[in-house]
Amino acid sequence: MSIRRLIFPGILLFVILGALYYVSTFNIKTININGCVLSSEDEIRTTILNDLKFENTILLYAKNKIKPVENIPFVAKLTFDYVDKNTVSVDVFEKSVAGCIEYMESYVYFDREGIVLETSKDKYADVPYIKGITVKSWELGEELPIENKKRFDNILTITQLIDKYNLQIEGIEFTVDGEIVLRHDNIEIELGEGDNLPIQMMNLGNILKELEGKSGVLYMKEYDAENATASFKIR
Repeated sequence: MSIRRLIFPGILLFVILGALYYVSTFNIKTININGCVLSSEDEIRTTILNDLKFENTILLYAKNKIKPVENIPFVAKLTFDYVDKNTVSVDVFEKSVAGCIEYMESYVYFDREGIVLETSKDKYADVPYIKGITVKSWELGEELPIENKKRFDNILTITQLIDKYNLQIEGIEFTVDGEIVLRHDNIEIELGEGDNLPIQMMNLGNILKELEGKSGVLYMKEYDAENATASFKIR
């Protein structure tokens, strides 16, 4: 056997072992999580690591290009950026949550189309809480089965307008008479039966700026395109 035939496999083996050793130094030490509001940084970090057979930054980056991590509450998708051989940065893109209702000691969260996104024992402050409606059942990925069609339509309209005009609304309530009351800080906003929601919500932000720091009831039941007036009663 020639010396050349002996040397070549040795060199090849040396290169392979060297490459494997180099790759092994890319062990994950830090995962930076960015963009969490409703989702949990710890849960995301744990889910990412549990989804790996080896805690290696190269394998993590490659795997999530092929098969992204899924089924994390409130998370639509994750994107991964390689920072250095021991650090990965993860950007979290959360689902667009519009509101929630209470169901059997849990909170059911839905999007602007009324589609159920998640359920949780926790009530998140940044999501409007809706009172005055009930459901007998629900399914993830399906529309909330609210029997009162008008109320359901009003909920979707309100949550879409809250997002459109970037309003800070903590609660939406339907009274026994079917009238709508919004809650912002210490202010209750009476909107009537919802016949003029687009014009009311379009102007609500400017009105609330003038009432900042106050506590009371804002009457907008008669507020429409022809009667653009509202009254406020200090509590």
